[in-house]
Amino acid sequence: MIKKLLSPLLLFFIFVFSGLATNAQGDLMIMPKRLVFDGSERSQEINLANTGSDTAVYAISFVNYIMTEKGNFEQVEEPEEGQRFAEDFLRYFPRRVSLAPNEAQTIRVQLTRTGNLEQGEYRSHMYFRAVEEQTALGAEETEESEGISINIKTVFGISIPIIIREGTSTTNINLTDLALDTETESPKLSLVINRKGNMSVYGNLTATHIAPNGTQTEVGMVKGVSVYTPNEKRIFSFQLRNATEVDLNSGKLEVSYAEEKGETLASKIYEL
Repeated sequence: MIKKLLSPLLLFFIFVFSGLATNAQGDLMIMPKRLVFDGSERSQEINLANTGSDTAVYAISFVNYIMTEKGNFEQVEEPEEGQRFAEDFLRYFPRRVSLAPNEAQTIRVQLTRTGNLEQGEYRSHMYFRAVEEQTALGAEETEESEGISINIKTVFGISIPIIIREGTSTTNINLTDLALDTETESPKLSLVINRKGNMSVYGNLTATHIAPNGTQTEVGMVKGVSVYTPNEKRIFSFQLRNATEVDLNSGKLEVSYAEEKGETLASKIYEL
């Protein structure tokens, strides 16, 4: 565990110009935004930083979610068919952090009791919940409404997935149901990402316009699109950028789904 004070300028460089992905909400910044244990290491670190002007306290725990076909998360207590939780095979320290303004701290996450894991994927989400500091009696901030004193408190929380992968992936991906809507202010492309196999996928969607003369122009990209086990499909849509630079009434669109800094998992041609 490492805890240190960082200057605002140093924090800016770490989280904006670092090649590692970050996740930020409120005044808490988290890097990276997901952990994957795939057999190459037994321990990894999560870096937290408080970019706010007040000291913040966070309680750390695990929660479990099922992903809907539209990409929303719903908390569950028991795994769905084909789903496995990772929390029983992970330990972490510390379980609670207090961060002064511009202070950063490292959370260490380790694998444990994984000797007899069945092949496949295990996933839980590490949840960082803001803990309200206790105030002196009579010092609470309130709003007055029709003579009634109302104490308004907001609980802030953010979670990141932690994934354990055991064995060889049997997952394959294909894209179907492509549709282009040009009636909206910005053209929107819809599709379905279909997943088969024992592990989830996480990658970037890219749409490239190919003109009749062969000129290629990237017109859309969305990073960090996931399809988690046990889901077999993800319904997704995104707006196209640079649409005014191409003719969407001619040529074709090539849509690809690729791992971050990795291989292309699936591609599909949509004739315009």
